[in-house]
Amino acid sequence: MDNRISLQDLPLPGLALIKRNPIGDSRGFLQRMYCQEILSGFGLSESIAQINLTLTQACGSVRGMHFQRAPYAETKIVTCLRGRVFDVAVDLRENSPTFLQWHGEILSPELCNSLLIPKGFAHGFQTLSGDCELLYFHTAPYHQPSEGGLSPMDPMLKISWPLAITQMSDRDRNHPLLTAEFKGLMNEM
Repeated sequence: MDNRISLQDLPLPGLALIKRNPIGDSRGFLQRMYCQEILSGFGLSESIAQINLTLTQACGSVRGMHFQRAPYAETKIVTCLRGRVFDVAVDLRENSPTFLQWHGEILSPELCNSLLIPKGFAHGFQTLSGDCELLYFHTAPYHQPSEGGLSPMDPMLKISWPLAITQMSDRDRNHPLLTAEFKGLMNEM
């Protein structure tokens, strides 16, 4: 068995922390960022359709909470390549026992970790340092008509951001607040 990548289940079913084991010597290291064979053993059977890189410059900035509806629902693997972030996933799956619950993890290059976020979750993060670069692996391409978002400040979610929010896009700030009518994302995942 390859010990370069392992998964740790998190409190929300399907959400997992990926831990990478770098192999190094005096020259530096090699770190496996993705291995379809290994991750398929953990239930990630779809191929990666898109890879994105973001840079967020100011400490305390929040991006999120984003998701895509079926048929463009996506599983994401999120990795912090530079800096340190508080990465958050919210369960939006219809009839899920953890519906509207969130979980956050600190991601950083030093921790050699990533968050595996399944379909039916919203995702966002807050930078805990300046100049944070995040690498995203997506199992579906971005499809603007299928995108959705939740307010990172939604009182129904009660996300405990670790820092005061210093920056947020107008788009993210204006995501609608949840109402009792929101029943979640359909189980078409």
